[in-house]
Amino acid sequence: MDLGVNIIGAYHSSFGRLENETLYSLYEKAAKGAIEDSKIETASIDGVFVGNYSGGAFNQQENIASYGVNAIPELRHKPMYRTETACSSGSSAIHMAIMAIKSGMMKRVLVVGLEKMTDLDIAGVTQALALATYWPEEGSQSVTAPCMFADLAKGWMKKYNYSEKQLRPWLAQISAKAYTNAAENPLAQLQKAKSVEDILSLPDEKNPMIFKPLRLHDCSLVSDGASALVLEDASLSTGNNVAIKSFYSAADYLDSFGKNKSDHFLEGAAFAVDKALKGAGLKIEDISLAEVHDCFTITELLLYSAMGIARAGREFEALESGKVYANGALPVNVSGGLKAKGHPIGATGVGMHAYIYKQLMQKAWGHQIKDAQTGLVVNIGGSGTSNAVSVLAL
Repeated sequence: MDLGVNIIGAYHSSFGRLENETLYSLYEKAAKGAIEDSKIETASIDGVFVGNYSGGAFNQQENIASYGVNAIPELRHKPMYRTETACSSGSSAIHMAIMAIKSGMMKRVLVVGLEKMTDLDIAGVTQALALATYWPEEGSQSVTAPCMFADLAKGWMKKYNYSEKQLRPWLAQISAKAYTNAAENPLAQLQKAKSVEDILSLPDEKNPMIFKPLRLHDCSLVSDGASALVLEDASLSTGNNVAIKSFYSAADYLDSFGKNKSDHFLEGAAFAVDKALKGAGLKIEDISLAEVHDCFTITELLLYSAMGIARAGREFEALESGKVYANGALPVNVSGGLKAKGHPIGATGVGMHAYIYKQLMQKAWGHQIKDAQTGLVVNIGGSGTSNAVSVLAL
C-alpha cells in the first residue's frame, strides 16, 4: 500500500530550555524552516496543521494555529487547524494532514509541532500535564504521569514475577542508550553520554525516586522546541523523497493502566503498530530504525513487545542482544528520544518524523544509520490512550 503522500522538507529546532524563544518565535522559525528546506513557493501551501498540547496552560495562548498568518502573511486566508491528543499531538497533526491530502481538498500541507513548557515551574508543568489524565478520577486526585507509568512498571513486574532489583539495570540500559545517542545529536537537550554504571551508581540525591520504581533518570525532559514538515501529494513530487507509506491512530480508554486496559502491556500501541505495518506491506524486520515514545524508560521497554521485537515479559532481551542499539538490527531512538533529545509535547511527534525523514535522506542530524530505507514512528499520548504510528520509506 502507498498513500501517495511524500515528505519534501523538514525543520527541527534545538530542544531544551530556550529562554530567548517564545511560542510565537518557535512557530515562525519552524514554519519558515520547513518551507525553506522543501524549496517550494510558500503560496503553494494549501493548509496548515499544528500539533500543540496546551499553549493555554503553558503560555496563556489557545487558538495558536492561526498565528501562522502572523508568521507567514502569504498564508492568509488558508485553512489552519490545531490538533491535540496529549503527547501524540504532533503525530495527529501529520495524520490529519495526510487525510486532507488524500481527500483531494489539499495538495501541499505544512505541519508544525510546538510547545514552550519552561515558562512554568515544575509544579505548573505537572499541573498542565495532569490535564491529559481522566480528570474526575485522576488529575483531580493528584494522579500524575509518573504515577501512571509507575503503575505500568509495577503491573509488569507482578505479571512476570520480576523484582525492582531486576528491573533497575534494564531501565538504566535504556537511559544510558538515550544519553549516548543524544551525545551525537546536535539538536538534543542533553548531550553528555552516561554509562549504565554511571546511572546505577548515582546516590539518591542525584537520582531520586520520583514514583516507585521510577527514578529521575527514568523520566523524559521538560522542554521547549518546535519541528515542522511539508507534505505533498506524490503526483507533485520530483527527485528523491520520503513517502509516508502507512499510518494508524488507535485510541484507548482515557483512564489509566489497570482499570479498563492492561497494566503490563501497551495494547493500543501494539494495535496501531500492527495496523500500520500491515498497511505498508511490511514486517517489523523490514524496518531500518524506529523513533519511539520513551516518556519513561518503562514505556520504551514495553514498546519492544508492542512492536514485536521481543516477547512480552522478555522485553529486556532486545537490550541484552544489542538489537536496539545504534549499531543493532533495529536501532531505537538514535536521536536520544524523549529521554535525552527532549520532549516539548506538541513538537515531539513531528520531531520524530522529521528525524527519520533526514535519516532516510542520508542527511541525519548527528549519527547516520547507514543505508536506512524504512523508519517507524511510535508516538503515545496519555496513559496509552492516543497511539499514533507511521511507517516512512524511500
